[in-house]
Amino acid sequence: MINWDNFYIFVIITILCWGVASLFSLFSNSLNRRKNFAVCLYIIGIIAMATFIIGLGLYLKRPPMRTMGEIRLWYAFLLGIVGLIIYLRWNFSWILLFTSVLSSVFLIINLIRPELHNQTLMPALQSIWFVPHVIIYMSSYALLGGSFFIALYGLMKKNTNYLHACDQLVIAGTAFFTLAMLIGSLWAKAAWGHYWTWDAKELWAAITWMMYLFYLHFRNFKSKSNKTSYVILIIAFIALQMCWYGVNIFPSLKESLHSYI
Repeated sequence: MINWDNFYIFVIITILCWGVASLFSLFSNSLNRRKNFAVCLYIIGIIAMATFIIGLGLYLKRPPMRTMGEIRLWYAFLLGIVGLIIYLRWNFSWILLFTSVLSSVFLIINLIRPELHNQTLMPALQSIWFVPHVIIYMSSYALLGGSFFIALYGLMKKNTNYLHACDQLVIAGTAFFTLAMLIGSLWAKAAWGHYWTWDAKELWAAITWMMYLFYLHFRNFKSKSNKTSYVILIIAFIALQMCWYGVNIFPSLKESLHSYI
């Protein structure tokens, strides 16, 4: 039976596959065999993590999305997928290393602190909006995380050629983020009786959403301000971290759906 007791096996497989794939991608080009090997090995790591998530859900008899530890699993998994998409789409040889490192950090945190909880879901989480809300949000976080890595690398290298990739990822990520907010408002209405209550999570979600919209509008009107565009993306990603887990420091979340307990 797949559960937290054998999580370490899947972590070892995933980190090894992603680590070796990242090294091969750094010394590959778009046509040689190293790239094909890197892609295949990276996919094996993704499959290993997908297997654990599915198995854990079957063991818990609920979607594994209740705790922060379970949410970290999804983020590591989806960020891995986004990294592979970026590598295949734009052939950034370094991106797999960036996404692998961050995903591995989240997996290791879960290995140290698996956050074991009972199998039942609180009534508010037993909603048809629960699963799509979380998955779409995590997908947006992964896409926007990919744009952050590209912006950081582009800023360090003073390379403007990455901005098109950033634009595409932010467009997709913001679309997912918007959809997740809309689904979340329907969920909040069913759970709390209000579409929007302005708790800390919702406040920072609104701030994050507006910052990424600002980036898209800035790129439309100031397309040649490359350094500023990168800086905006980095600041927006910091706001995203507040939206995700930084808000847990606020007392207003204790009675919220966003408390992850």
